[in-house]
Amino acid sequence: MSIHYAPNAAPFSVDSASRLDAYVAGQNFDKPTLVMDLDRVSDQYRALQAGLGRADIHYAVKANPARQIIARLVDLGSHFDAASRGEIALCLEEGAAPSEISFGNTIKRASDIAWAWERGITLFSADAEEELEKIAENAPGASVYIRLIVEVSQADWPLSRKFGCDRDMALHLLDVAKALGLNPVGFSFHVGSQTRRAEMWAPTLDALSLIWRAALDAGHDLSLLNIGGGFPAFYGEEIDAPTAYAAQVIALVEARFPNVARIMAEPGRGLVAEAGVIVAEVMLVSRKSDRDMHRWVYLDIGRFSGLAETEGEAIRYQFETVRDAETMGPCILAGPSCDSADVLYEKRPVSLPLSLKSGDRVLIRNTGAYTSTYSSVCFNGFPPLDVVVI
Repeated sequence: MSIHYAPNAAPFSVDSASRLDAYVAGQNFDKPTLVMDLDRVSDQYRALQAGLGRADIHYAVKANPARQIIARLVDLGSHFDAASRGEIALCLEEGAAPSEISFGNTIKRASDIAWAWERGITLFSADAEEELEKIAENAPGASVYIRLIVEVSQADWPLSRKFGCDRDMALHLLDVAKALGLNPVGFSFHVGSQTRRAEMWAPTLDALSLIWRAALDAGHDLSLLNIGGGFPAFYGEEIDAPTAYAAQVIALVEARFPNVARIMAEPGRGLVAEAGVIVAEVMLVSRKSDRDMHRWVYLDIGRFSGLAETEGEAIRYQFETVRDAETMGPCILAGPSCDSADVLYEKRPVSLPLSLKSGDRVLIRNTGAYTSTYSSVCFNGFPPLDVVVI
């Protein structure tokens, strides 16, 4: 197996990669299974930490909430970005201190805010006046940061529409937070998931630094900048090695936000994706007619059982079979369910061996993030994605 980075040292050792492959090769799987290597998570954490310097890593729990991963990251000194009461509870149960957890979802149930506050969570996000009112009522005096909308993103998976607010709203919300007795400490944003090169952050940072300065000019004493996620994994297109990538991002941040007291980063995909491989199986290879240009290859895993990020063919997973030394050809890749939307790649067909047939094992590389958490409970009766941590 090869992980392709730009000319910098890759974070994973050959031994680490071999350990994952050796485990997979020695097992029989009767359903789609994600295998995670904790040592590779540790390697990636240390690599990102080396580049991020003084910035605190708040692991985005939603990327992969396996208990073993949370426990390992607690041991490594990570902090956590939690999106829900359940994620907060998980982190606390695995030993994280309340001061190390941010309730980072801007859409929170009032009772969950109160529950988190009672357990010592003091840092919350918001992007709307009503959300601030809920926080003030249920977590009086809490620290809050306002999420900014990102208008322009070069990420493979932009996140600009659902979350965040614009400049004028953000400045207004700082005033509202203060009037409600909260402690408005700063801003957050998300440059977009899978931002493949560090320089892609520059336009976003340029725009948002103007809002930061406007807030300072308005008399707000800001101390926190949460730069969110965006740290990439390898999906076929070249990316920088994690330490170099993170160091360049922090350099871009420091140049535009001088003297900010605290910087938070929330890697999710970039921390755990490359530590996982999904073991899948071919269920059928067919053509719709004699005139069909491409084969259809159906796997026992699809969009409803873990591969939801193939929506719009945004995330391009890497596939490996035992027949890869044989003649290759394009195919349309689909999942097993009786839903016509369960097609993974059609606009850009995938190249797989022409000899591929039902029963063949397929490895889906770098799938440690946003797969187990996207898997449905049992759509069409197919089992949810199993997870094994080694």
